[in-house]
Amino acid sequence: MFDIFSRGAHGTERSPWDVTRSVWYAMFMREAISRTMTDRMGWFWMIAEPMAFTMIMIAIRGYIRGGRLIVGAEFIPWMIVGMMGFFLIREGMMRSLGAVESNQALFAYRQVMPVDTILVRNFLEVMLRTLIFLIFIAGALMLGMDITPDHALRAMWYWIALWALGLGLGLIVSVAGSMVPEVGRIVRMINMPLLILSGVIFPLNNLPHWLLEYVMYNPIVHGLELLRVSFFDGYQVIHGTSGTYYGMWALSTLALGLLMQMRFRDRLKAK
Repeated sequence: MFDIFSRGAHGTERSPWDVTRSVWYAMFMREAISRTMTDRMGWFWMIAEPMAFTMIMIAIRGYIRGGRLIVGAEFIPWMIVGMMGFFLIREGMMRSLGAVESNQALFAYRQVMPVDTILVRNFLEVMLRTLIFLIFIAGALMLGMDITPDHALRAMWYWIALWALGLGLGLIVSVAGSMVPEVGRIVRMINMPLLILSGVIFPLNNLPHWLLEYVMYNPIVHGLELLRVSFFDGYQVIHGTSGTYYGMWALSTLALGLLMQMRFRDRLKAK
C-alpha cells in the first residue's frame, strides 16, 4: 500500500514531505475506517460512555447538592466541559499504548515510522472528540442549558492545548509501554485516580489547602480550569492556575516524547 508513495505518477522522485503526507493520509483513512466502521457499536460507545458518566454524576450531584459548591458556573455544563477535556487527554494516552504493536506489519515499508502511528491516531482522536463535544453542546442547548463558550477562540486554543498534552503523554507511554509492558498496566490503573485528582467530577477548592498545593502539581488541573473559564466568564478558577505552567508541561512532554521516538525508533520497528 505504501510503496507507491516513494514515486510520483510519472515515476519521478517525491520529496520527503510529500511521502510523509501520503503515508499519514493512508494511515489516517485506515485508522478512521477501523475505528468507526469495523465495530457496528463504535459510534454508540463513543457517545454513550460520556453520556452515561454524566448521568451518573448528575444523580450523585442531586444527592450531595454539589452544584452549590461551584461559583460562576452551573454544575452540569461545568462537569461536561471538564469531562470532555479530560477524556481528550486520556484517550491520547490510551490510544497510543497499543499503536506501535497493532501497526507492526506496516513497518515493513521503510516510509512508515513508529511515530507516525501515534500522530495519526491522536489526530483522529481529536477530530472524533471534537465532534462528540459539539454533539453534547447541541444536546445541552436543546435541554435549556447554557454551555456555549463565552470566549470561543480562547476555548479552541485550550482545547488544542489539552490535545497537545495528551499527544505528548501518548508519545512517551507508547515507547515506555512497548519496552516495559508493565507501564501499560500502570497507565490503565491510574485513570480513575487521575480523573478524581484532576477536578473533573467535583471542585478541588473544597480540598484542604495543604492537599490542594500538591494536587496543583498536576498539569491537567490547570488545563481543565483554563478551558472552563473560557466557557464560563464568571467562573472562579482554582487559586494558582497557570497557563505558563501548563504550557511548559505540554511542550516538555511533546519534546521528550519525540526524542524518545527518535532514540528507540529501530527497537520499536524490530519488536
